[in-house]
Amino acid sequence: MQPGGYARAVSAPTAAEVAAAAGRTIPDLIGPDLRVLFSGINPSLYSAATGHHFARPGNRFWPALHRSGFTDRQLHPSEQFELPSLGLGITNVVARATARADELSPAELVAGGEVLAALARLWKPRYLAVLGVTAYRTAFAKPKAAIGLQPDRVGSVPVWVLPNPSGLNAHYTVDTLAAAYAELRETAGS
Repeated sequence: MQPGGYARAVSAPTAAEVAAAAGRTIPDLIGPDLRVLFSGINPSLYSAATGHHFARPGNRFWPALHRSGFTDRQLHPSEQFELPSLGLGITNVVARATARADELSPAELVAGGEVLAALARLWKPRYLAVLGVTAYRTAFAKPKAAIGLQPDRVGSVPVWVLPNPSGLNAHYTVDTLAAAYAELRETAGS
């Protein structure tokens, strides 16, 4: 559903539309009183082409979010606007869309970490969840960080590092992602 409660047809972008999305950004889904602000590494070209976070087929964010209990059903990326009413938001460490996260420079990740810290200070979610331990390590100069609750805060907000839900992250299945996300949900409450 879009804002205003109406559904719209969702079609897949063409290969040309995906290619043309390089460097685009997607607006954050953010607001007051969030339980969790999820931060992806950066948008995929597919997501930038659609304007929806975690939209690439094969990305496991939406199934993991549902299976972990954050949502009562699996939302389609086009229904992302329902998240703030559930106390959930989405942003990215780096706003620029790329084909792969490894196209980002360490300097971009560090600069994005500073922006993310400012967002956390401004909106004060209960938890900031960074989806990707390697990006978190680089962005916040925490080379030994592991998945889970971190000992340090970002922008005065507790940080939970979760596995990257990209289909390229072969170390995790939807079920193991959901289990990791569920730990955060249980801690963040309702």
